[in-house]
Amino acid sequence: MTIDKMNKMTVRIPFVDLKLQHQPIQNQLQQAILNVLDKGDFVLGQALFDFEVAFSTACGTNYGVGVASGTDAIALGLQACNVGAGDEVILPANTFVATLIGVLRAGAKPIFVDCDYQTALIDLDAAARAVTPKTKAILPVHLYGQMVSPRQLLDFAETYKVLIFEDAAQAHLAEREGYRAGSVGIAAAFSFYPSKNLGAFGDGGMLVTRDVDIAQKALRLRNYGAHQKYYHVEFGTNSRLDTLQAAVLHQKLPYLSDWNRERWNAAQEYDTELARVASNGIIPMQNHSAEGHIYHLYVIKVDDSCATNRQQLQEELTAVGIQNGIHYPIPCHLQPAFTNLGYQAGDFPRAEKLAQQILSLPMYPGLNNSQVREVVAAIATSLRCEQKKLLYI
Repeated sequence: MTIDKMNKMTVRIPFVDLKLQHQPIQNQLQQAILNVLDKGDFVLGQALFDFEVAFSTACGTNYGVGVASGTDAIALGLQACNVGAGDEVILPANTFVATLIGVLRAGAKPIFVDCDYQTALIDLDAAARAVTPKTKAILPVHLYGQMVSPRQLLDFAETYKVLIFEDAAQAHLAEREGYRAGSVGIAAAFSFYPSKNLGAFGDGGMLVTRDVDIAQKALRLRNYGAHQKYYHVEFGTNSRLDTLQAAVLHQKLPYLSDWNRERWNAAQEYDTELARVASNGIIPMQNHSAEGHIYHLYVIKVDDSCATNRQQLQEELTAVGIQNGIHYPIPCHLQPAFTNLGYQAGDFPRAEKLAQQILSLPMYPGLNNSQVREVVAAIATSLRCEQKKLLYI
């Protein structure tokens, strides 16, 4: 199916529906924007400072530094943690390229490791084998809304004397083992891309940390390296979360727990319905976090035992108006832009296998049970096209 044909299809169930979030609080959002317009403090304004306090507190940390994107939160955050040239940073191969770019922009050397096949989270045993005397930090990615085990991360950091810097771009208020995302390591990076669980009306990000020195350095780095106007003590850049975006995010923050709960409820319905087709090779990624999983994405595997393949399933879902995606189709170590890192196909077999099997289904607050059942019924219909014995009642 061509892209043009896909674009012309009527969408019955979107991949993400932001209108369901925004319409009930539209007046609040508009008033927040008008307040900034009245004050005219569009850069480093009061609404930014207020949101930095509110969000870092919600994460269980002491300080927040709003920046222009989640990528900048990683890059500037690592720099603020004094991670740079000559240092190695361990990260999973199956993550969005922003994680890798953040490490490279900090000047450090990325060291990829494989993931767990059942959860897609970083394999800490593989990470242990990758530690060298140059290893400065581990960068676990809390993927799809599920945290990497905090207890295992803390044990890892203590054993190998490395920093934990969390990529929490998909894990706003996620919890596991008594920790919230962002509160496990020395610092963490969040993204506020519009489709995130807490999304802005454009790009945005934040570094959170419990360390005042890291926070102060990050504040300088985001603002041309200056701690006061025209006095530059760091080689910084221009990466500041816009006051308008912070005002919007601050209005949405009180609703985030409820929105996450709605995602959880939709995920439970998916789990129940997909159990009917599990024996036919449609397997959800495992949840090891109970209700702490905030389901930024709901991801299934179309495994080798399935009667159809992922591409056909995607096309058939799209044909009936059900949007879907792949997160992510090419692992970082196989991206053409980064061949200079020296990796090749076969280096991380689980990440590479998942890249060929994973499929993200519609997931957003307000997705109702009947819509979930419609998605799963469409999956079952696709399987029936290839396997007449499939029963879906």
